[in-house]
Amino acid sequence: MAATVVLLRDSADGLEVLMLERPGKGTFAGAWVFPGGKVDPDDYLEAEAEAGVPASPGTAVVNGLAKQLAAARNAGVRETFEETGLRIAGQELVHLSNWVPRHSLVRRFQTWFFLAAAPDGEVQLNDDELAGYAWMSPAEALRRHQAGSMQLVPPTWVTLHELSGFATVSDALAAVRGARPFDFESHVIDDPATGQIIVWAGDDAYPGPGPAASAGARHRLSTGSLPWRYERDH
Repeated sequence: MAATVVLLRDSADGLEVLMLERPGKGTFAGAWVFPGGKVDPDDYLEAEAEAGVPASPGTAVVNGLAKQLAAARNAGVRETFEETGLRIAGQELVHLSNWVPRHSLVRRFQTWFFLAAAPDGEVQLNDDELAGYAWMSPAEALRRHQAGSMQLVPPTWVTLHELSGFATVSDALAAVRGARPFDFESHVIDDPATGQIIVWAGDDAYPGPGPAASAGARHRLSTGSLPWRYERDH
């Protein structure tokens, strides 16, 4: 399990998001991502302590969705500070979405995505883990990706796409607080004509559990060529 924190700030040009550049080797090599990382055993132990539940010696096993969410919040706070030097509190994180990668990947982590207003202070980049950082509007990040100058992975791209419609941090946080976090459990289709398509619940091609979508319904990201194209009917 992993956690990702999307830090937002207001600027003279509108809403901006903090993007971090991964180095040219390792996980997500060369990609621009949000702060975050794997949930560690101590994050589970802290969640159990916060809930008043004794931890099992040597296991740090947390049962229940609420405790998993608490552990993910702890990881988000910790990873954000480790990568950027910015301190946020767990209660400031607004749950945005959950991402489960396709089954064909060797390393699969369910990732909890959170939004938060960026705290005051300058970014102090962890040079051992990151190659650079930038504040920019979601639309600018998408434009750079379309131009081929910024590498993004699908969860980052979709999150930026969803944030591009907000003018301020308060607007974005209010909208997310008022919505149910969406579970993006990915299924990949290789289309001979257009290339790779990632589909999620709500798309008529999605094979997962739950009620069948109506014919022609769309919730998908076409990634076969630039620009990527996102379709969501609901």
